[in-house]
Amino acid sequence: MSTLNVPLNGIQRFRIKNIVEKIRAAMHGEISFCGTHGSYCMGIVDMVNSTKITANMESSKMSEYYRIYLNAMAEIAKEFGAVVVKNIGDSLLYYFPDTCDAEDKTSIQNSLECSLAMVESYEEINILMTECGLPRVSYRVSSDYGRLTIAKSLFSMREDIFGPTVNTCAKINGIAMPNSTVLGGDLYQVARHLKGYEFHSLVGFSVGVRLDYPVYSFCRKDAA
Repeated sequence: MSTLNVPLNGIQRFRIKNIVEKIRAAMHGEISFCGTHGSYCMGIVDMVNSTKITANMESSKMSEYYRIYLNAMAEIAKEFGAVVVKNIGDSLLYYFPDTCDAEDKTSIQNSLECSLAMVESYEEINILMTECGLPRVSYRVSSDYGRLTIAKSLFSMREDIFGPTVNTCAKINGIAMPNSTVLGGDLYQVARHLKGYEFHSLVGFSVGVRLDYPVYSFCRKDAA
């Protein structure tokens, strides 16, 4: 019998069965969790209003716009010891492997300095945008500390990270004002005793079962 005569619900059942079999076969496939679990600092930098800004750009200009921004953020992150995990559209995800379980206070400080460096590079990045005939770019930086699971692909050397800390960090990003940085309450608890910084409590943020999760802005303390 021709497949054209098979009822739609039969086709759907056939496809679902095939999909389930493929999932079963791929359970030990491309992505593997390498058994690395721990608490780390991580961050997300996300462009502001990129859809509106790039709506009428030529493809080549749009590509250059994202290239400059993403490469600049990635280089800053790596300079402070971060592993750049991936970009998701106009946001960049990274984490700091040396911050595992908060034992190295210098690495915790490096994660704060990374966020501040991204914000402080705003004018230099936009000078480059102007030189290339591109619009100015704005972005928000968020960071937090918590449990992460590290995953690796069989076909790539690049790691990926999973866990509720990633989701929380993404959600609090929108609290930051453009061209500023915020951090979550768990990172605040780890970093609040570091010298040279001021932390300012912002409105608490609801993140699933963790109601009123605290969020903070921070800056360097005035030496004077």
